[in-house]
Amino acid sequence: MKQIAVVTGASSGMGMEFVKAIDREYRLDEIWVIARRLDRLEALQADCKAKIRPLAWDLTDMQSFSAYRALLEAEQPQIRLLVNAAGYGLFGTFSGMGCDEQLGIIDLNSRALTAMCSLSLPYQKKGDAIVNLGSNSSWQPVPYMTVYGATKAYVLSFSRALGRELKQQGIHVMCVCPGWIKTEFMDRAVRDDTITYYDRWYTAEQVVEQAMHDLKKRKKISILGAPVRSQVRLVKLLPADWIMNIWCRQQGKA
Repeated sequence: MKQIAVVTGASSGMGMEFVKAIDREYRLDEIWVIARRLDRLEALQADCKAKIRPLAWDLTDMQSFSAYRALLEAEQPQIRLLVNAAGYGLFGTFSGMGCDEQLGIIDLNSRALTAMCSLSLPYQKKGDAIVNLGSNSSWQPVPYMTVYGATKAYVLSFSRALGRELKQQGIHVMCVCPGWIKTEFMDRAVRDDTITYYDRWYTAEQVVEQAMHDLKKRKKISILGAPVRSQVRLVKLLPADWIMNIWCRQQGKA
């Protein structure tokens, strides 16, 4: 049986770094890489020993999941690791953004992630794993990143519950919840000066290195950096209104 990994959002940022890390740490026949930009996906082969199968799909389009289902049925692989790294966000007021933009965030961050898990699970066995990309925003309501934060709260809750369900089958689920990361995500998200305060930056390489370390330890949550972990602990203790007040003051929106 063909041994593979599947990575969404693989054309840049976290997804691309996961592809490289997986290739270093797993012995696989193929890595299936999913994103819209075919040239970026094909370029990954130069950095990987395993065969890269580029799948230029838009995961906000339901036809992508029909194509994925058909490919799985035809190939019958074992998915050693599924990484759901595709996602985006937009910074600004909810009322100032178009409905289609907001629904697109939900479609990619939550709906597509759910579909990928559902379609992939029949091809996973004991010892295999799912890694879902959450965010530091998973832990709290985030004004001016309203829909993005809500989708990442979904990812965290979904990952925890799914992990509990799959425990008996020996399939591990981990949610990665990083702080601010310097990737192309920011180029799309930042459209004005609504969000101006960023307390600490990390790189995609750093986050993925921590995630792969935590995956080996079968951790349920992966968080890079003591400051981010401290913030998460604080958020759990304080009322949501207090947390939102602090955030809004940081952004000059008190």
